[in-house]
Amino acid sequence: MKIPDHQKWLQVAFGLSIFTIAYNLLEGLFSVYFGAGDKTLALLGFGVDSFVEVVSGFGIAHMVVRMRKSEVTAHDRFERQALRITGGGFYILTLGLVAGIVINIIQHSSPRSTFAGIIISGISILSMYFLMVMKLKAGKALESEAILSDANCTRTCLYLSVILLVSSTLYELFSIPYIDLGGSLGIAWYAFREGREAFEKARMNKLACNCDDCD
Repeated sequence: MKIPDHQKWLQVAFGLSIFTIAYNLLEGLFSVYFGAGDKTLALLGFGVDSFVEVVSGFGIAHMVVRMRKSEVTAHDRFERQALRITGGGFYILTLGLVAGIVINIIQHSSPRSTFAGIIISGISILSMYFLMVMKLKAGKALESEAILSDANCTRTCLYLSVILLVSSTLYELFSIPYIDLGGSLGIAWYAFREGREAFEKARMNKLACNCDDCD
């Protein structure tokens, strides 16, 4: 029996949400492990960001399941709570990174190596680009602002991966002082914006985000 296009794209959207959860969980584990071991704050912050994205991913997966049953026009209680947890997690990450930057400057600390950051960010760039493109296709096919919003948030993850790749590569090749902290500051800025966006969605019960904030 041929599956209608709408149902087919709902299955695609659900599969993408599950892949996003699994990928971010693995990425977070590897990033935190190597970030702590190599004393690279940018990679450590990137890993924590991935764990926060896991919570957001569960909210998206839950929403897609609801879309299978009826049209979704607003977030339900579970999704709003996931957004609040996500927003709080991003704010805590921002404060933690800023504190880490100050401590590292005072102690004149530097990473042992940023090679793991190069590998992880390279894989992440490819993965996030694939997810972004597929989520955009699914969102357009389903005419879903929420899925298109999720694609924009994936684009933000892509930007974070680029920041990590640039800072890790520059440090590994040239040992530029404080470049790892510069990457950490970039990640902190995006984490703050993501936290603000998550709380705005929960407060206003918005399915879509402001595209300017997600870019």
